[in-house]
Amino acid sequence: MSLTNEQIERYSRQIILPNVGGKGQDKIMKAKVLVVGTGGLGAPCSFYLAAAGVGRIGLVDSDKVELNNLQRQIAHTTDSVGVPKTESAKARFRALNPEVEIITHQLRLDSGNILDIIKDYDIVVDGSDNFPTRYLVNDACVISKKPLVHAGIFRYDGQIMTIVPGAGPCYRCLFPEPPPPGAVPSCQEGGILGAVAGVLGVLQANEVLKFILATGELLSGRLLIFNALESSFRTVKVPKDKDCPVCSERPAITNLIDYQEFCSLRANKDCGIK
Repeated sequence: MSLTNEQIERYSRQIILPNVGGKGQDKIMKAKVLVVGTGGLGAPCSFYLAAAGVGRIGLVDSDKVELNNLQRQIAHTTDSVGVPKTESAKARFRALNPEVEIITHQLRLDSGNILDIIKDYDIVVDGSDNFPTRYLVNDACVISKKPLVHAGIFRYDGQIMTIVPGAGPCYRCLFPEPPPPGAVPSCQEGGILGAVAGVLGVLQANEVLKFILATGELLSGRLLIFNALESSFRTVKVPKDKDCPVCSERPAITNLIDYQEFCSLRANKDCGIK
């Protein structure tokens, strides 16, 4: 693909970077990224992916914009209250970069639809705010061999790890099973500093762009932890779990029927099952 003069101007500060150039920009413009959630994490992540010129960005969200979202979910405005988040976010990203194809999936992911949705994308970003979706997305990505950038935020803290199936640990290696319902407060209950969501969302975009460009070192096998009060980052190594139910050599979960049975055997009704 040859870049137009307008594209060269738009992406000029990116194109001149080592390891990018015209070939790298072409890779970015051909890439397809699915972002699960258009809230605190998904909004800043998608903004920077759209700005970089990612060719297709899929947005998954079933919610509508609420006034209390606006403190951190920067894809939405006051005029968006009551509008589906995917449509609100699509309008903002298209305004930033009309060249980017935005595909909206106005739904809640479950074991009946996730494989069909993620198959059309090169890499998945998890910006969800609940454990059932996190585990469902992780398991589906490992099964489908789709790279996944996970992040989580709470109060003044955040964490991020990139999952490359077959090459490193997955989310279940770090946290084998979801905590009991109610054991961990939600952002609604515990609060979140909006800037923390911005930091982690931008880090997710950075991981995606490194993956597309095949440059730098991904956070595979490493959990990066951010604390806003200390303005500190620390990295924790995450080993592969030889008994992981989804990414070990003999996994208990090899498809989403297994996934349903695995969750049911543990009597975990909050497990993302359809």
